[in-house]
Amino acid sequence: MNSIIQMDQEVHGGNTQYSFFDLYDRDSFKQPARTTWINGWKVEYMAIARPETLHMTPMVIIGGAFQNFNSYKYCVEQLFAAGPIVLIDLPSMGANQQISNVDSGVSAGVLELEDLAGMLGTWLDLVGLQKVAVLGMSLGSVVASCLAHQRPELVERMILMGVMQKTRKSWRMLLEESLYLMKEQRMDEFGQAVILYLVNHAKMDLTRMSPTAKRLFFRQMAEFTATEQERYDINCNRLLRLTNVPIPACDVLVACGQYDSFTLPHENANFALQCPNMQFAMIANADHVPQLQRRKETMNLFATYLRGESIQNLDGILPMSREQMANIERRGEQRIEVQDASTQLSHRHSDLSMSAEILDLNYFGVLLSVENDAAAAQAAQYPRDLALHLRDQDGEFKIECLIFESAGAQLRALFKHGSFDVAERLLRFVQWQKEQMHLLEAV
Repeated sequence: MNSIIQMDQEVHGGNTQYSFFDLYDRDSFKQPARTTWINGWKVEYMAIARPETLHMTPMVIIGGAFQNFNSYKYCVEQLFAAGPIVLIDLPSMGANQQISNVDSGVSAGVLELEDLAGMLGTWLDLVGLQKVAVLGMSLGSVVASCLAHQRPELVERMILMGVMQKTRKSWRMLLEESLYLMKEQRMDEFGQAVILYLVNHAKMDLTRMSPTAKRLFFRQMAEFTATEQERYDINCNRLLRLTNVPIPACDVLVACGQYDSFTLPHENANFALQCPNMQFAMIANADHVPQLQRRKETMNLFATYLRGESIQNLDGILPMSREQMANIERRGEQRIEVQDASTQLSHRHSDLSMSAEILDLNYFGVLLSVENDAAAAQAAQYPRDLALHLRDQDGEFKIECLIFESAGAQLRALFKHGSFDVAERLLRFVQWQKEQMHLLEAV
Protein backbone atom coordinates (compact mmCIF):
# COMPACT_ATOMS: atom_id res chain seq x y z
CA MET A 1 0.00 0.00 0.00
CA ASN A 2 1.11 3.58 -0.43
CA SER A 3 2.76 5.42 2.44
CA ILE A 4 0.78 5.44 5.66
CA ILE A 5 0.14 8.66 7.54
CA GLN A 6 2.05 8.21 10.78
CA MET A 7 1.68 10.87 13.43
CA ASP A 8 2.61 10.98 17.11
CA GLN A 9 -0.49 9.69 18.88
CA GLU A 10 0.62 11.37 22.08
CA VAL A 11 0.42 14.74 20.30
CA HIS A 12 -3.04 13.92 18.99
CA GLY A 13 -4.48 12.63 22.21
CA GLY A 14 -4.04 8.97 21.31
CA ASN A 15 -6.30 9.29 18.29
CA THR A 16 -5.73 6.20 16.15
CA GLN A 17 -7.31 8.00 13.20
CA TYR A 18 -3.91 9.42 12.21
CA SER A 19 -2.32 6.00 11.70
CA PHE A 20 -5.38 4.30 10.21
CA PHE A 21 -5.68 6.23 6.95
CA ASP A 22 -3.42 5.87 3.91
CA LEU A 23 -2.25 8.88 1.96
CA TYR A 24 -4.31 9.11 -1.19
CA ASP A 25 -2.61 9.20 -4.58
CA ARG A 26 -3.59 8.27 -8.11
CA ASP A 27 -2.52 4.65 -7.56
CA SER A 28 -4.64 4.12 -4.44
CA PHE A 29 -7.41 2.35 -6.32
CA LYS A 30 -4.92 -0.09 -7.85
CA GLN A 31 -4.15 -1.49 -4.41
CA PRO A 32 -5.97 -4.53 -2.98
CA ALA A 33 -8.65 -3.92 -0.38
CA ARG A 34 -7.69 -4.15 3.28
CA THR A 35 -9.46 -6.86 5.25
CA THR A 36 -10.89 -7.45 8.73
CA TRP A 37 -12.38 -10.79 9.79
CA ILE A 38 -15.28 -10.81 12.26
CA ASN A 39 -16.52 -14.23 13.41
CA GLY A 40 -15.83 -15.83 10.03
CA TRP A 41 -17.16 -12.90 7.98
CA LYS A 42 -14.89 -10.74 5.85
CA VAL A 43 -15.09 -6.95 5.78
CA GLU A 44 -13.19 -5.31 2.92
CA TYR A 45 -12.29 -1.64 3.00
CA MET A 46 -10.12 1.22 1.84
CA ALA A 47 -9.19 4.04 4.23
CA ILE A 48 -7.78 7.03 2.37
CA ALA A 49 -7.14 10.64 3.28
CA ARG A 50 -5.42 13.88 2.45
CA PRO A 51 -3.35 15.43 5.26
CA GLU A 52 -5.13 18.79 5.17
CA THR A 53 -8.53 17.30 6.08
CA LEU A 54 -7.38 14.31 8.14
CA HIS A 55 -8.52 15.99 11.36
CA MET A 56 -12.16 16.07 10.18
CA THR A 57 -14.82 13.44 10.88
CA PRO A 58 -14.24 10.42 8.61
CA MET A 59 -17.01 9.50 6.18
CA VAL A 60 -17.91 5.85 5.68
CA ILE A 61 -19.38 5.13 2.23
CA ILE A 62 -21.72 2.13 1.91
CA GLY A 63 -22.54 1.60 -1.74
CA GLY A 64 -25.38 -0.17 -3.48
CA ALA A 65 -25.48 -3.74 -4.70
CA PHE A 66 -23.33 -3.20 -7.81
CA GLN A 67 -20.68 -0.64 -6.84
CA ASN A 68 -17.09 -1.64 -6.27
CA PHE A 69 -14.37 0.64 -4.94
CA ASN A 70 -13.42 1.67 -8.48
CA SER A 71 -16.96 3.07 -8.85
CA TYR A 72 -15.85 5.87 -6.51
CA LYS A 73 -12.50 6.54 -8.14
CA TYR A 74 -13.69 9.80 -9.67
CA CYS A 75 -15.91 10.78 -6.72
CA VAL A 76 -13.43 10.95 -3.84
CA GLU A 77 -11.52 13.97 -5.15
CA GLN A 78 -14.38 16.32 -4.23
CA LEU A 79 -15.27 14.49 -1.04
CA PHE A 80 -11.78 14.85 0.46
CA ALA A 81 -12.69 18.49 1.08
CA ALA A 82 -15.04 17.17 3.79
CA GLY A 83 -12.65 14.73 5.46
CA PRO A 84 -11.00 11.29 5.20
CA ILE A 85 -12.89 8.50 3.45
CA VAL A 86 -13.60 4.86 4.24
CA LEU A 87 -15.02 2.72 1.44
CA ILE A 88 -16.47 -0.47 2.86
CA ASP A 89 -17.88 -3.70 1.42
CA LEU A 90 -19.67 -5.98 3.87
CA PRO A 91 -20.10 -9.70 3.07
CA SER A 92 -21.75 -10.23 -0.37
CA MET A 93 -22.10 -6.47 -0.96
CA GLY A 94 -20.18 -4.33 -3.45
CA ALA A 95 -17.13 -6.27 -4.64
CA ASN A 96 -16.97 -8.48 -1.55
CA GLN A 97 -17.31 -11.98 -3.01
CA GLN A 98 -17.91 -13.78 0.28
CA ILE A 99 -21.11 -15.82 0.07
CA SER A 100 -20.51 -18.18 3.00
CA ASN A 101 -18.96 -17.97 6.45
CA VAL A 102 -15.43 -19.42 6.52
CA ASP A 103 -15.96 -20.93 9.99
CA SER A 104 -19.54 -22.22 9.93
CA GLY A 105 -20.15 -22.51 6.18
CA VAL A 106 -23.56 -20.81 6.48
CA SER A 107 -24.72 -18.66 3.56
CA ALA A 108 -24.31 -14.89 3.68
CA GLY A 109 -28.02 -14.91 2.92
CA VAL A 110 -28.66 -15.42 6.66
CA LEU A 111 -27.32 -11.92 7.26
CA GLU A 112 -30.19 -9.44 7.15
CA LEU A 113 -29.48 -5.78 6.46
CA GLU A 114 -29.80 -5.10 10.21
CA ASP A 115 -27.13 -7.75 10.85
CA LEU A 116 -24.79 -6.08 8.36
CA ALA A 117 -25.32 -2.77 10.15
CA GLY A 118 -24.42 -4.47 13.44
CA MET A 119 -21.27 -5.87 11.82
CA LEU A 120 -20.34 -2.40 10.60
CA GLY A 121 -20.73 -1.02 14.12
CA THR A 122 -18.48 -3.79 15.47
CA TRP A 123 -15.92 -3.04 12.76
CA LEU A 124 -15.88 0.68 13.64
CA ASP A 125 -15.16 -0.30 17.25
CA LEU A 126 -12.34 -2.64 16.18
CA VAL A 127 -10.56 -0.02 14.06
CA GLY A 128 -11.07 2.71 16.65
CA LEU A 129 -13.28 5.15 14.75
CA GLN A 130 -15.45 6.64 17.48
CA LYS A 131 -17.45 9.13 15.41
CA VAL A 132 -18.19 9.00 11.67
CA ALA A 133 -20.36 10.49 8.99
CA VAL A 134 -22.10 7.81 6.93
CA LEU A 135 -23.03 7.96 3.26
CA GLY A 136 -25.45 5.22 2.18
CA MET A 137 -26.63 4.83 -1.40
CA SER A 138 -29.48 2.61 -2.60
CA LEU A 139 -29.10 -0.74 -0.79
CA GLY A 140 -26.43 0.91 1.36
CA SER A 141 -28.95 3.48 2.60
CA VAL A 142 -30.79 0.75 4.52
CA VAL A 143 -27.59 -0.44 6.22
CA ALA A 144 -26.73 3.17 7.06
CA SER A 145 -30.17 3.85 8.60
CA CYS A 146 -29.96 0.66 10.65
CA LEU A 147 -26.50 1.63 11.92
CA ALA A 148 -27.76 5.05 13.04
CA HIS A 149 -30.65 3.36 14.82
CA GLN A 150 -28.50 0.70 16.52
CA ARG A 151 -25.46 2.85 17.36
CA PRO A 152 -26.52 6.52 17.46
CA GLU A 153 -23.38 7.47 19.42
CA LEU A 154 -21.23 6.54 16.40
CA VAL A 155 -22.97 8.61 13.73
CA GLU A 156 -22.44 12.37 13.64
CA ARG A 157 -24.34 12.98 10.42
CA MET A 158 -25.62 10.96 7.52
CA ILE A 159 -26.40 11.12 3.81
CA LEU A 160 -29.00 8.75 2.38
CA MET A 161 -29.62 8.55 -1.36
CA GLY A 162 -32.31 6.39 -2.93
CA VAL A 163 -34.16 5.40 0.24
CA MET A 164 -37.74 4.48 1.13
CA GLN A 165 -39.24 3.29 4.39
CA LYS A 166 -41.59 0.63 3.03
CA THR A 167 -41.33 -1.19 -0.28
CA ARG A 168 -44.27 -0.93 -2.69
CA LYS A 169 -45.76 -3.98 -4.37
CA SER A 170 -44.85 -2.88 -7.90
CA TRP A 171 -41.20 -2.36 -6.81
CA ARG A 172 -41.06 -5.83 -5.27
CA MET A 173 -42.50 -7.35 -8.46
CA LEU A 174 -39.71 -5.76 -10.53
CA LEU A 175 -37.06 -7.24 -8.23
CA GLU A 176 -38.76 -10.63 -8.32
CA GLU A 177 -38.93 -10.51 -12.12
CA SER A 178 -35.18 -9.86 -12.33
CA LEU A 179 -34.64 -12.94 -10.13
CA TYR A 180 -36.89 -15.04 -12.38
CA LEU A 181 -34.90 -13.98 -15.45
CA MET A 182 -31.59 -14.79 -13.76
CA LYS A 183 -32.77 -18.20 -12.53
CA GLU A 184 -34.04 -19.00 -16.03
CA GLN A 185 -30.55 -17.96 -17.28
CA ARG A 186 -32.03 -15.39 -19.66
CA MET A 187 -28.98 -13.29 -18.86
CA ASP A 188 -29.21 -10.84 -21.75
CA GLU A 189 -32.78 -10.04 -20.74
CA PHE A 190 -31.70 -9.93 -17.10
CA GLY A 191 -28.94 -7.43 -17.84
CA GLN A 192 -31.22 -5.21 -19.87
CA ALA A 193 -34.01 -5.46 -17.28
CA VAL A 194 -31.77 -4.39 -14.40
CA ILE A 195 -30.55 -1.36 -16.35
CA LEU A 196 -34.06 -0.44 -17.46
CA TYR A 197 -35.34 -0.65 -13.86
CA LEU A 198 -32.49 1.37 -12.33
CA VAL A 199 -32.11 3.93 -15.12
CA ASN A 200 -35.12 6.03 -16.11
CA HIS A 201 -35.13 5.36 -19.85
CA ALA A 202 -38.00 7.81 -20.36
CA LYS A 203 -35.76 10.70 -19.23
CA MET A 204 -32.45 9.80 -20.85
CA ASP A 205 -32.68 12.90 -23.02
CA LEU A 206 -32.37 14.88 -19.76
CA THR A 207 -30.13 12.64 -17.65
CA ARG A 208 -27.75 12.21 -20.59
CA MET A 209 -26.40 8.86 -19.43
CA SER A 210 -23.91 7.97 -22.10
CA PRO A 211 -24.52 4.93 -24.35
CA THR A 212 -21.06 3.69 -23.35
CA ALA A 213 -21.89 3.79 -19.63
CA LYS A 214 -25.19 2.02 -20.26
CA ARG A 215 -23.49 -0.64 -22.38
CA LEU A 216 -20.77 -1.28 -19.76
CA PHE A 217 -23.40 -1.46 -17.03
CA PHE A 218 -25.35 -3.97 -19.12
CA ARG A 219 -22.34 -6.16 -19.81
CA GLN A 220 -21.52 -6.21 -16.07
CA MET A 221 -24.99 -7.62 -15.37
CA ALA A 222 -25.29 -9.97 -18.35
CA GLU A 223 -21.89 -11.55 -17.67
CA PHE A 224 -22.44 -12.27 -13.98
CA THR A 225 -20.43 -15.26 -12.75
CA ALA A 226 -22.10 -17.93 -10.62
CA THR A 227 -20.85 -16.17 -7.46
CA GLU A 228 -22.15 -12.80 -8.65
CA GLN A 229 -25.51 -14.34 -9.45
CA GLU A 230 -25.67 -15.78 -5.94
CA ARG A 231 -24.76 -12.40 -4.45
CA TYR A 232 -27.50 -10.74 -6.51
CA ASP A 233 -29.97 -13.34 -5.27
CA ILE A 234 -28.86 -12.75 -1.65
CA ASN A 235 -29.15 -8.96 -1.87
CA CYS A 236 -32.49 -9.01 -3.72
CA ASN A 237 -34.00 -11.32 -1.13
CA ARG A 238 -32.66 -9.14 1.69
CA LEU A 239 -34.59 -6.25 0.14
CA LEU A 240 -37.69 -8.34 -0.51
CA ARG A 241 -37.79 -9.36 3.16
CA LEU A 242 -37.42 -5.75 4.27
CA THR A 243 -40.53 -4.49 6.07
CA ASN A 244 -39.35 -1.23 7.60
CA VAL A 245 -36.32 1.07 7.48
CA PRO A 246 -35.65 2.78 10.83
CA ILE A 247 -35.70 6.57 10.91
CA PRO A 248 -32.34 8.09 11.95
CA ALA A 249 -32.41 10.69 14.73
CA CYS A 250 -29.05 12.18 13.73
CA ASP A 251 -28.54 15.10 11.36
CA VAL A 252 -29.38 13.65 7.92
CA LEU A 253 -29.45 14.72 4.28
CA VAL A 254 -31.81 12.69 2.12
CA ALA A 255 -31.11 13.07 -1.59
CA CYS A 256 -32.38 11.52 -4.80
CA GLY A 257 -32.34 12.05 -8.53
CA GLN A 258 -35.08 14.32 -9.85
CA TYR A 259 -36.25 11.52 -12.15
CA ASP A 260 -35.52 8.47 -9.98
CA SER A 261 -37.98 5.81 -11.17
CA PHE A 262 -36.67 3.06 -8.86
CA THR A 263 -36.92 4.74 -5.45
CA LEU A 264 -39.35 7.51 -6.33
CA PRO A 265 -38.72 11.13 -5.24
CA HIS A 266 -41.91 11.18 -3.16
CA GLU A 267 -40.74 8.01 -1.36
CA ASN A 268 -37.39 9.62 -0.55
CA ALA A 269 -39.19 12.79 0.58
CA ASN A 270 -41.63 10.83 2.73
CA PHE A 271 -38.70 9.14 4.48
CA ALA A 272 -37.02 12.51 5.05
CA LEU A 273 -40.19 14.06 6.46
CA GLN A 274 -40.09 11.55 9.31
CA CYS A 275 -36.53 12.47 10.29
CA PRO A 276 -36.36 15.03 13.13
CA ASN A 277 -33.13 16.66 11.87
CA MET A 278 -33.18 16.53 8.11
CA GLN A 279 -32.55 18.33 4.85
CA PHE A 280 -33.82 17.12 1.50
CA ALA A 281 -32.64 17.82 -2.03
CA MET A 282 -33.05 16.42 -5.51
CA ILE A 283 -30.19 16.27 -8.01
CA ALA A 284 -31.51 17.90 -11.18
CA ASN A 285 -31.65 15.81 -14.37
CA ALA A 286 -30.58 12.56 -12.72
CA ASP A 287 -32.34 9.30 -11.83
CA HIS A 288 -31.29 6.47 -9.46
CA VAL A 289 -27.58 6.84 -10.28
CA PRO A 290 -26.76 10.58 -9.93
CA GLN A 291 -23.14 9.68 -9.15
CA LEU A 292 -22.84 8.48 -12.77
CA GLN A 293 -24.92 11.17 -14.47
CA ARG A 294 -24.29 14.29 -12.36
CA ARG A 295 -21.14 13.38 -10.47
CA LYS A 296 -19.78 16.91 -9.99
CA GLU A 297 -23.08 18.29 -8.69
CA THR A 298 -23.79 15.24 -6.50
CA MET A 299 -20.36 15.18 -4.85
CA ASN A 300 -20.44 18.95 -4.33
CA LEU A 301 -23.80 18.55 -2.57
CA PHE A 302 -22.41 15.82 -0.32
CA ALA A 303 -19.18 17.65 0.52
CA THR A 304 -21.01 20.92 1.21
CA TYR A 305 -23.45 19.22 3.57
CA LEU A 306 -20.70 17.27 5.36
CA ARG A 307 -18.79 20.51 5.98
CA GLY A 308 -21.91 21.92 7.64
CA GLU A 309 -22.43 24.57 4.96
CA SER A 310 -25.69 25.62 3.28
CA ILE A 311 -26.91 23.53 0.34
CA GLN A 312 -29.47 26.14 -0.74
CA ASN A 313 -27.68 27.67 -3.73
CA LEU A 314 -25.67 24.86 -5.29
CA ASP A 315 -25.58 24.38 -9.06
CA GLY A 316 -27.78 21.54 -10.25
CA ILE A 317 -29.33 20.91 -6.82
CA LEU A 318 -33.02 21.35 -5.94
CA PRO A 319 -33.41 21.74 -2.15
CA MET A 320 -36.99 21.55 -0.92
CA SER A 321 -38.95 22.76 2.09
CA ARG A 322 -41.20 20.46 4.12
CA GLU A 323 -44.24 21.91 2.36
CA GLN A 324 -42.74 21.28 -1.08
CA MET A 325 -41.75 17.76 -0.07
CA ALA A 326 -45.27 16.95 1.10
CA ASN A 327 -46.62 18.00 -2.29
CA ILE A 328 -44.22 16.16 -4.61
CA GLU A 329 -46.03 14.59 -7.55
CA ARG A 330 -46.34 10.86 -6.87
CA ARG A 331 -46.45 9.86 -10.54
CA GLY A 332 -43.24 10.40 -12.46
CA GLU A 333 -44.71 10.21 -15.96
CA GLN A 334 -47.99 11.53 -17.34
CA ARG A 335 -50.51 8.84 -18.29
CA ILE A 336 -51.98 9.30 -21.73
CA GLU A 337 -54.93 7.94 -23.69
CA VAL A 338 -54.14 6.18 -26.97
CA GLN A 339 -55.91 6.67 -30.27
CA ASP A 340 -56.61 3.03 -31.04
CA ALA A 341 -57.40 1.67 -27.57
CA SER A 342 -58.71 -1.76 -28.60
CA THR A 343 -56.05 -4.45 -28.31
CA GLN A 344 -55.36 -7.84 -26.74
CA LEU A 345 -53.36 -9.65 -24.11
CA SER A 346 -51.70 -12.94 -25.06
CA HIS A 347 -49.97 -15.61 -22.99
CA ARG A 348 -46.30 -16.15 -23.81
CA HIS A 349 -46.44 -19.97 -23.47
CA SER A 350 -49.97 -20.90 -24.57
CA ASP A 351 -52.74 -19.87 -26.95
CA LEU A 352 -54.60 -17.96 -24.20
CA SER A 353 -55.64 -14.56 -25.51
CA MET A 354 -58.23 -11.98 -24.48
CA SER A 355 -59.41 -8.67 -25.86
CA ALA A 356 -58.63 -5.54 -23.86
CA GLU A 357 -59.00 -1.79 -24.02
CA ILE A 358 -56.23 0.58 -23.01
CA LEU A 359 -57.62 3.18 -20.62
CA ASP A 360 -54.28 4.96 -20.22
CA LEU A 361 -50.58 4.20 -20.27
CA ASN A 362 -47.09 5.62 -20.00
CA TYR A 363 -43.59 4.21 -20.42
CA PHE A 364 -43.79 2.37 -17.08
CA GLY A 365 -47.22 0.77 -17.13
CA VAL A 366 -50.80 0.54 -18.31
CA LEU A 367 -54.40 0.54 -17.06
CA LEU A 368 -56.56 -1.92 -18.99
CA SER A 369 -60.19 -2.93 -19.15
CA VAL A 370 -60.91 -6.52 -20.21
CA GLU A 371 -64.19 -8.15 -21.24
CA ASN A 372 -65.58 -8.81 -17.75
CA ASP A 373 -64.65 -9.60 -14.15
CA ALA A 374 -64.07 -13.27 -14.98
CA ALA A 375 -61.57 -12.38 -17.71
CA ALA A 376 -59.75 -10.06 -15.30
CA ALA A 377 -59.59 -12.83 -12.70
CA GLN A 378 -58.20 -15.21 -15.30
CA ALA A 379 -55.55 -12.69 -16.37
CA ALA A 380 -54.55 -12.11 -12.74
CA GLN A 381 -53.67 -15.83 -12.50
CA TYR A 382 -50.76 -15.14 -14.88
CA PRO A 383 -49.20 -11.99 -13.38
CA ARG A 384 -45.90 -12.29 -15.31
CA ASP A 385 -46.91 -14.25 -18.42
CA LEU A 386 -49.14 -11.92 -20.44
CA ALA A 387 -48.02 -9.51 -23.14
CA LEU A 388 -49.82 -6.40 -24.35
CA HIS A 389 -50.11 -5.91 -28.12
CA LEU A 390 -49.46 -2.39 -29.41
CA ARG A 391 -49.44 -0.97 -32.91
CA ASP A 392 -47.30 1.86 -34.23
CA GLN A 393 -46.34 3.14 -37.70
CA ASP A 394 -44.19 0.04 -38.26
CA GLY A 395 -46.85 -2.49 -37.30
CA GLU A 396 -47.60 -4.56 -34.21
CA PHE A 397 -45.24 -5.23 -31.33
CA LYS A 398 -45.65 -6.80 -27.90
CA ILE A 399 -44.42 -5.89 -24.45
CA GLU A 400 -44.63 -8.27 -21.50
CA CYS A 401 -46.55 -7.15 -18.43
CA LEU A 402 -46.48 -7.61 -14.67
CA ILE A 403 -50.07 -7.47 -13.44
CA PHE A 404 -50.06 -6.06 -9.91
CA GLU A 405 -53.64 -4.94 -9.33
CA SER A 406 -57.09 -6.16 -10.34
CA ALA A 407 -60.41 -4.42 -9.64
CA GLY A 408 -63.57 -5.63 -11.35
CA ALA A 409 -62.82 -5.82 -15.07
CA GLN A 410 -59.78 -3.51 -14.79
CA LEU A 411 -56.14 -4.51 -14.61
CA ARG A 412 -53.17 -2.37 -13.71
CA ALA A 413 -49.81 -3.64 -14.96
CA LEU A 414 -46.16 -2.67 -15.13
CA PHE A 415 -44.20 -3.13 -18.32
CA LYS A 416 -41.41 -5.65 -17.83
CA HIS A 417 -38.74 -3.86 -19.84
CA GLY A 418 -36.33 -6.69 -20.58
CA SER A 419 -35.28 -5.35 -23.98
CA PHE A 420 -33.58 -2.08 -24.93
CA ASP A 421 -35.13 -2.32 -28.42
CA VAL A 422 -38.69 -2.77 -27.16
CA ALA A 423 -38.15 -0.01 -24.58
CA GLU A 424 -37.06 2.39 -27.32
CA ARG A 425 -40.03 1.40 -29.47
CA LEU A 426 -42.42 1.96 -26.57
CA LEU A 427 -40.92 5.40 -25.96
CA ARG A 428 -41.50 6.27 -29.61
CA PHE A 429 -45.05 4.89 -29.37
CA VAL A 430 -45.81 7.06 -26.32
CA GLN A 431 -44.35 10.15 -28.02
CA TRP A 432 -46.33 9.42 -31.18
CA GLN A 433 -49.54 9.14 -29.16
CA LYS A 434 -48.80 12.45 -27.44
CA GLU A 435 -48.31 14.10 -30.82
CA GLN A 436 -51.59 12.65 -32.11
CA MET A 437 -53.37 13.91 -29.01
CA HIS A 438 -51.96 17.42 -29.48
CA LEU A 439 -53.04 17.42 -33.13
CA LEU A 440 -56.59 16.50 -32.15
CA GLU A 441 -56.65 19.21 -29.46
CA ALA A 442 -55.48 21.77 -32.01
CA VAL A 443 -58.33 21.00 -34.40
